Amino acid sequence: MPYLSTNPATGEVVAAFDDHTEVEVEALVARAAATFQQYRQTSFSDRAMWMRTAAEILEGELPNIAQVLTEEMGKTFNAAKGEVLKCAMTMRYYAEHAEAMLTEESIPTSASRSGVRYDPIGVVLAVMPWNFPLWQVVRFAAPALMAGNVGLLKHASNVPKAALLLEDAFRRAGFPDGCFTNLFLPARRVAALIADDRIAAVTLTGSEAAGQSVGAAAGHALKKCVLELGGSDPFIVCSSADLDRAVPMAVTGRVQNNGQSCIAAKRFLVVEDRYDEFLQRFSAEMDALVVGDPMDPGTTVGPLVSAQQRDEIAQQVADAVSKGATLNAGGFAPEGPGFFYRPTVLSDVTSDMRAGCEELFGPVAVVERVATLAEAIEVANSTPWGLGASVWATDVAEQETCIRGIEAGMVFVNAIVASTPELPFGGMKRSGYGRELSELGIREFCNVKTIFVA
Repeated sequence: MPYLSTNPATGEVVAAFDDHTEVEVEALVARAAATFQQYRQTSFSDRAMWMRTAAEILEGELPNIAQVLTEEMGKTFNAAKGEVLKCAMTMRYYAEHAEAMLTEESIPTSASRSGVRYDPIGVVLAVMPWNFPLWQVVRFAAPALMAGNVGLLKHASNVPKAALLLEDAFRRAGFPDGCFTNLFLPARRVAALIADDRIAAVTLTGSEAAGQSVGAAAGHALKKCVLELGGSDPFIVCSSADLDRAVPMAVTGRVQNNGQSCIAAKRFLVVEDRYDEFLQRFSAEMDALVVGDPMDPGTTVGPLVSAQQRDEIAQQVADAVSKGATLNAGGFAPEGPGFFYRPTVLSDVTSDMRAGCEELFGPVAVVERVATLAEAIEVANSTPWGLGASVWATDVAEQETCIRGIEAGMVFVNAIVASTPELPFGGMKRSGYGRELSELGIREFCNVKTIFVA
């Protein structure tokens, strides 16, 4: 199946690219493996120079690059510009800090010299999703390339122009040919590529099913794997919450990227004494959001990525309402072209409803009343996922109770969950394993080599 670039605002196919043949893939993998042997010997200063140049390319071509993201997966133009700039910022961060993160560590023992060094591991395959078509890739590529690895990208089939754009940016920045290579590859051929002896490790951001497939292939080949999978992040409103801050951020947390984010707030758990006010204010602000052309600066929420994604959300909402859930805002797809869906707020959702037990990957929020903070934490932990959590409380004791008690890879207090290069990003349970970003992320794809000199 070819890679198709479809504008979600219109439904129009704007570009198509054929899959690489097996002969082409073999040549590209061979080039990457050969490049690694030379590239691993390059200095941090050279890598940093190329990485900063790549950042300058993204910044210098910001409007054109952002427009590609908007037209290919539907995020608003403002959000697309923010994504591009975040990629450039992260490139600069690793250009500046990678060498210090990977400096040999001295550990005193009986030896005359002992410690740990961090060596590049080799060719790393990245299987990436469509929802943040540049950012998801850059948060792998920037640390991996700065560590001396080379990357192969198998991107989602609906964002081919973004994949080509990033490959071209790294090439123009001066990275040697083969350092970062895009592969137009169908999902059914990924397992065979993982098994290739020239592939040292694999990283995936995507669905739970994709994680199971890639994780199984990596495990069979005994290769390092990092998985960042789905989430059903709780947004906990405690008794001491400042609703003037919490409500607007609840809206932002739910509809960022048109609701299509693994770390978007999806389950809003509100203690009894704040529930009625929160539900009323939150529903009113969600209902007031402007849905429309993602290139229009006045638009808050653009289309979902595909008709399939829009229909999936619509079916989840319809199932909940048919079983007794209360619809407080939205709940329908507007008339006209494109894959739009109104921001929606559901309450009285139970676990036998699809909205009560499945990830909602669109602008749909579930608000749930809980009696106490202890119950909120219990409900937050009741899902199979454990990616991130957002907690709203001004009382320090409530904050600490949530930080200790929530089962997730990340807990953000009085802020929505976000990724930043300074901090590790990742989850637990069925949200995956391993970490991206920070010094933990760059070390994921290094050989941690023990040194002992008697």
